[in-house]
This record gives sequence, C-alpha cells and structure tokens, in this order.
Amino acid sequence: MTTREFTAVYKKRGKGYVAWIEELPGVNTQGETRKETEENLKEALLLILDTNRKLGQKSGSVVREPLRIGVPRFA
Repeated sequence: MTTREFTAVYKKRGKGYVAWIEELPGVNTQGETRKETEENLKEALLLILDTNRKLGQKSGSVVREPLRIGVPRFA
C-alpha cells in the first residue's frame, strides 16, 4: 500500500461539518461530528481513487506513470 498526502478542508456548517479534498474535485462529504466527517472523507477519497483506476483499466491501452509537480503550500 502506498501512502499519499492530500489536503482535507473542514468547515463547520450548522450543527455539523462539510469537508472536501482540495486537490480532487468531487471528493466531498458531511457529518455530524468532525471525526465522523473525517472518516466519511477518507471513504469518499478511496472510492474516487478506486473508481478512477477502474475507469482507466476499461479504457484499453493506457500509459500509467508518476507525475510530480511543485505546488505551493497555502496557509
């Protein structure tokens, strides 16, 4: 298993929280507590990564390779 780091953004909304992964549009969730929201976000991220991998496999002949870029850290 490979470990990757993403930026999770949490926002208090009413009595609960909403959250998303800054680097990947479409990875978002909500929860009643910060902890529940974090667990939901991890699950959503894993589902998106798995789905994208499967879609790539269905595309026939593809090239997979690491892509590294420098990205500034925002506070």
